[in-house]
Amino acid sequence: MGKVVTGASMSLDGYVSGPGQSGFDRLFQWYGNGRVTVETADPGLTFQLTDVSAAYWRRLVAETGALVVGRKLFDFTEGWGGRHPMDVPVVLLSHSVPEGWPREDAPFHFVTDGGIERAVAVARELAGGKNVVVNSGTMATQALEAGLLDEVGIDLVPVILGDGTPFFIAPADAPYTLEGPVSIAEGDRVTHLRYRVRYDD
Repeated sequence: MGKVVTGASMSLDGYVSGPGQSGFDRLFQWYGNGRVTVETADPGLTFQLTDVSAAYWRRLVAETGALVVGRKLFDFTEGWGGRHPMDVPVVLLSHSVPEGWPREDAPFHFVTDGGIERAVAVARELAGGKNVVVNSGTMATQALEAGLLDEVGIDLVPVILGDGTPFFIAPADAPYTLEGPVSIAEGDRVTHLRYRVRYDD
């Protein structure tokens, strides 16, 4: 069985987005500062990564079998037009199913009760033994609090946003201790880090 992981580009002061959903031009700059062309399932979204970041990204995609996201990200991306750029099933945890969904041609699954535990269980079924990636912010916090989260991936970007949405949002029973980093990859204006979560402290 795969792991339950979370990951995001994060500023030095711990934010995955700035005030009012800003700062993505700085947080995601590393997706375009290399010479290696990496295509996604979205024809309109192609990355230009460094060798290091390209290898990191390809490993992430190869290990991922399903995603768990919240309503905020789903609405912000407009459901990725029905197909996530990683081309894997998406489980949306929300109080209600968005208007116009589900769609027969889109691998999106909706969990409206049972919380993060049910969403992760559905995602595990869809992942085919690969990892389940839980979106940062609210989803990652809920997974951490439920004892479901195995690893945290951080694409650490040398920018200070000052305010915004933190990677984890005031998790209950903090502090938590993480082991590692269990892997480090130094790209251009980004350092890719992975940590293992411990629940025995």
